Amino acid sequence: MRPLLLGVLCCSLVLSVRAFYSASDDVVELTPSNFNKEVLQSDSLWLIEFYAPWCGHCQSLTPDWKKAATALKGIVKVGAVDADQHKSLGSQYGVRGFPTIKIFGANKNKPEDYQGGRGNQAIVDGAMNLLRTLVKDRMSGKSGSSGSNKQSGGGSKQDVVELTDDNFDKMVLEGDAVWLVEFFAPWCGHCKSLEPEWTAASSAVKEQTKGKVRLGAMDATVHQAVSGRYGIRGFPTIKIFRKGEEPEDYQGGRTRGDIIARALDLFSDHAAPPELLEILNKDILTKTCEDSQLCVIGFLPHILDTGAAGRNGYLKVMMQMAEKYKKKMWGWLWIEAGAQMELEASLGIGGFGYPAMAAINARKMKFALLRGSFSETGIHEFLRELSVGRGSTATLGGGTMPKINTVEPWDGKDGELPVEEEYDLSDVDLDDDDDNMSKTEL
Repeated sequence: MRPLLLGVLCCSLVLSVRAFYSASDDVVELTPSNFNKEVLQSDSLWLIEFYAPWCGHCQSLTPDWKKAATALKGIVKVGAVDADQHKSLGSQYGVRGFPTIKIFGANKNKPEDYQGGRGNQAIVDGAMNLLRTLVKDRMSGKSGSSGSNKQSGGGSKQDVVELTDDNFDKMVLEGDAVWLVEFFAPWCGHCKSLEPEWTAASSAVKEQTKGKVRLGAMDATVHQAVSGRYGIRGFPTIKIFRKGEEPEDYQGGRTRGDIIARALDLFSDHAAPPELLEILNKDILTKTCEDSQLCVIGFLPHILDTGAAGRNGYLKVMMQMAEKYKKKMWGWLWIEAGAQMELEASLGIGGFGYPAMAAINARKMKFALLRGSFSETGIHEFLRELSVGRGSTATLGGGTMPKINTVEPWDGKDGELPVEEEYDLSDVDLDDDDDNMSKTEL
C-alpha cells in the first residue's frame, strides 16, 4: 500500500504544479476540445491567457488573473490555456512567449494582443474599455465576424481550394505551395464534422504562411480519376503534397489547432532561412522589425579590426542561428559598430564591446541584450531564453526607434587605411641659426 500511496502523492504534486486554476476559480480552463465551442462560437468578449506552468511571470500573474475573472464574472469571459501542454492552440495563435494575453472580440478569427497592465485593476479596466468599444461597434452596425461566406468559429470557405480532376495537377503537383488535401464524400458524417475545422484552419494557414501552404478539398465521389490514382478508400482521407515528392498520409489530429500546427511545421521545414540584411537605411530597419515579432541585430566590429575573414565568420554564425530559429520567422539584421550611434545609444550597446547583439520587439518597444559569447552556443542560449519568456528586457531609449543614418553597403573586401598625403621637404630651406634661437627662447 505504501508504494501506491507514494505514487498517488507524487501524481497529486505534479498536478498541483501544473494546474494554475481549479473548478472553484472563475477562470475558464481552455483546451483544444472545448476552445471552439466556448470561445470561437461565443458572442462574448474573451480575455485569454496563454501560459506555461514553469514560467515565473505566469505564476506571478495568476492571483491577479483570478481576481480579474471574479470581478468580470457575467460581463467578460476570462480564460486560460496551458500552452505548454496544448501546443497546438498556442501555435495557432502565434504565441511565442509566456504569458501572452489575447483578446477575442467581435472577430474571433483574428484575436488581438492585450497591451495593458498586468495588475487585476488594470486588467478589469482594460476589459471594460474593450467591452464599451464592442458594444459601440454593434450599435453602429459593425461586426467583425459577419459575412455569408463565414463558418461559425471563424474561417472563410473561399480559403479552402476546391480541387477537381481538371485542376488538381496544375494547382497541386505543379505549383510551388505545400498542400494538405482532404478527400471527402458528401454523405460522410466524419467529413461534415471536419468541415468547420478545415475551413477555420485554411484561413489561418493561408494568412500565417502567406499562401505558401494551402488547404484544398476534393469530392472523391465525383472526381474519381485523382482519387483513384492515390488509392482513396475511406473518408475523409487527408494527404500532404510537396512539389516533386511522393504524397504522404496526414497523421495528425482533426481539430483546427492540430491542422494549423502541422501546416506551420511543413511551412518552416521547407522555408528558406530569413535573409540577413545590413542596415543601410531607416526603411530596412523599420520594415524588418515591424514585420517580425523580434528582430535580431548584430553589431559587428569595424572592418579594420577584423578584416573580411573575421566579419564573414561573425555573419556565418548569425546565418546559422537564423536557420536554427527560422520557425520563429524573426527578422535578422547587422551593422558595423559606430555606423548607427543613436541606435547603439538607445540600446546601451557601447559598454559591452563588439561584437554585440540585441533583440528588439518593435511593437512593445522592448529589447534584450546578449550577455554571453557571440557564438552559436551563446546566441542560442540568449534566444532560447527570450523565446520562452525568461529573458531580461528593457524599454528602448525614448520609447521610439532612433534616427537611422543612410550608409553605403559593405563591399565584401578588407578595409583600407586612409591614404595620408605626402609632403616633399627637399626644397625647404631650414635656417639653423633661427632654429637654435627658437629652442633657446623656448
